[in-house]
Amino acid sequence: MPSTLKTIVTSLLLTVPLFPVLAQRAAINAIRQEDIKRDLYILADDHFRGREAGTLDELKASVWLAEQARKAGLEPAGDDGTYFQFFPLIRERVSDKSTIAIGNRMFTLWKDVVVYEPVFADVNDPIVFLDDPATATAERIRGKVVALQFSDKGINDPRVHIYTRYGAIVVSTWARKLATLGAKAIIFVSDDLAQKAYPRATQYNNRGSYQITGSLFHRQLLNGVPILWLPKETLDLVRLPGQTLQARIFSESFTYPSVNVVAKVKGRDAKLSNEYVLFSGHQDHDGIRNLEPGKDSIFNGADDNASVSVALLAIGKAFVQQPPRRSALFIWHGSEERGLFGSTWYADNPTVPRESIVAVLNADMIGANAPDSAALLGVIPPHRSSSDLVNIALEANAKGPKFKLDTGWDKASHPEGWYFRSDHYPYAKKNIPALFYSSLPHALYHTPADESQTLSIEKITKFAQWMYLTGIEVANREQRPALEPGFKLER
Repeated sequence: MPSTLKTIVTSLLLTVPLFPVLAQRAAINAIRQEDIKRDLYILADDHFRGREAGTLDELKASVWLAEQARKAGLEPAGDDGTYFQFFPLIRERVSDKSTIAIGNRMFTLWKDVVVYEPVFADVNDPIVFLDDPATATAERIRGKVVALQFSDKGINDPRVHIYTRYGAIVVSTWARKLATLGAKAIIFVSDDLAQKAYPRATQYNNRGSYQITGSLFHRQLLNGVPILWLPKETLDLVRLPGQTLQARIFSESFTYPSVNVVAKVKGRDAKLSNEYVLFSGHQDHDGIRNLEPGKDSIFNGADDNASVSVALLAIGKAFVQQPPRRSALFIWHGSEERGLFGSTWYADNPTVPRESIVAVLNADMIGANAPDSAALLGVIPPHRSSSDLVNIALEANAKGPKFKLDTGWDKASHPEGWYFRSDHYPYAKKNIPALFYSSLPHALYHTPADESQTLSIEKITKFAQWMYLTGIEVANREQRPALEPGFKLER
């Protein structure tokens, strides 16, 4: 077919209502594996240094995404006619001027000792070692430093044996109880499992804690009581009778810019174009961390979440090719890894009227695990915000990729609380119908090995097509998805 004639025919298919099926097929064919692969290998490259929130690397990746959205024909929908919505990311960290000693031994911060969270403290008090913290009494520990070894004793959380969760679970189990009894400071000493996690703690806890104005995420575990984590080899030292902790701990605060990238495809219906189907993901990851000397230190986050970031670009191209009745809004959220801060900010400060957002289709990690497996969260009560939206998504899966859906991770009883750990959550809290697409965690999750070559481009493409089929149906229906009567999340 001559190129001019081909252009005319394609144009007719996309504009004449007599050909809706062919037009949609042409649009979905715009979601191409070769485009997704090219973009994935760029965004998850070392060039962006792991896209850590609040850094120039996150901003650089955001500019790249905005430029790709512009090239694809998406219009800016951020602040002041741009593709960007900036917000302040507040960081509090332990100062390098802090000093910690036990007896005559000085401890080097982030090597010999982890300060679990930022705090201001001046401690010069005796250490009481507890073989079993459950036996602690106020009479014994008030005004003293409590030391104990990590242990899963008395903890029923099924995640406690996962080494990356072990430290946080044990600390949260005992720290508040001991502080309530009057402990002046608390020292946790590694056992074998905690020692495995210790190098990771030195690289994560040294960042401190993050916050945005008005957010309730990432509150401190304790208020003013320092929590220290020592390596296993210090056990004999802290058990010695008569030992004293001398610690002067200072914290410092900084404000960094983070950003949401926001773009749209205008709908073709004069009335419904003022409503939006929101597609979302996050572009940030964990940046550079020196967990093991001499090994890869860049957390490129190919699956988490470059996979979704490039899928949204492909979905956007499909909407540009065939605009639906409603408009489509695309948001690449910043600072998700810090605590869902970009989505929280946008849900509180949307660039379109909040009531005009009819549904949120969010995804996080869509390129790993079995090729025919997937999860759709927001399907099972109490997470089901809209039966209408759920049915549309399930029908789209039946028409499209035909994934076998894992429903276990959507249950309120699932120990990982996966539903609450991605960017649809702040919107669901605002009673906006929302779904969460994922291929779920895997062995490379939050490691430097989460690289582009480990992922299935075909699977990412199928997820993108599934989200597109869901979104285009929502965008073309006369009625918006209805909120589930009595919808209320368990937390």
